[in-house]
Parts: sequence; C-alpha cells; structure tokens
Amino acid sequence: MSGKNAYQTFVDYLLSNSQNMTPQRATIVGAFLETEGHFSSEDLYHKVRKTEPGIGQATVYRTLKLLVRSGLADCFDMGEGVTLYEHAYDHPHHDHLICTRCGRKEEIVDETIERRQVELAERSGFTLSRHRMFLYGLCPACRRKGIKD
Repeated sequence: MSGKNAYQTFVDYLLSNSQNMTPQRATIVGAFLETEGHFSSEDLYHKVRKTEPGIGQATVYRTLKLLVRSGLADCFDMGEGVTLYEHAYDHPHHDHLICTRCGRKEEIVDETIERRQVELAERSGFTLSRHRMFLYGLCPACRRKGIKD
C-alpha cells in the first residue's frame, strides 16, 4: 500500500468512494488502530464510548464495514452471530487456532501449509489472492480441566 500510513489509506479510500472522514469516523478509526488482537464491534463500541459517548453502535458497525472494504481490517464469523475484527493493514498473514470451549484464539503460521494451499489451488486452475484458515478444537487449558469437545 505504497508506504502510506493506515489512517491516510482509509481517508484516501473514503475520498475515492465519494465519502468524507467525519469526526465520528476519525474517532472510531483512531480507536480501531489502537486496538490489537481480535475484537467485536461491541468491544470497539465500548472503547469509543469512553471518549465520545454520542457515537452510536450503528456508526461503529458501519465504519468497521468501511475499514474491511478499505483493506485495513479483516473480519471473520465465529458463528452464533459473533463477528470478530482484526488489523489487516501492514500485518503479516496468519491463520487461527480457536478453542471451541473457552474461545481462546491463537494466531499461527506454517509455511508448509501455506505452500500446500497454493499447490492445491493451482492444481484446480486457481491463482490465490487471499485465504483464511480456522482450526477448531480444545486448547491446552480446557483439556487440562478434563473438558471434552
């Protein structure tokens, strides 16, 4: 993304889509950029409300959708109506291990799996532009507690 910072990339995205950077969007984008890891729109909404109580949950949600479209955020559906967001801009690709019991999420990278995915796509005539992989199971802490999947 040509060395621009994330904030300017978002402003450019808005302008190229005939939209403006409003004060509410600026606050939400600032909070988003300060938040690492995986978080829900509700998590971000509560963070934003601490500094700007007048910003509504719908505004946070709509801005998150714009952040995803701009390439700054990525989102994934955890099921049961829960969508989580994370930074995509200037963050290396990774996959996820997710505990089905406690919800723990761990980011993983495996070069063998990455190569194999490209090979599988090419074998079917595809050229990959992006992908996501989620592996579900029990984390070590849940297994130690004797929890069964």
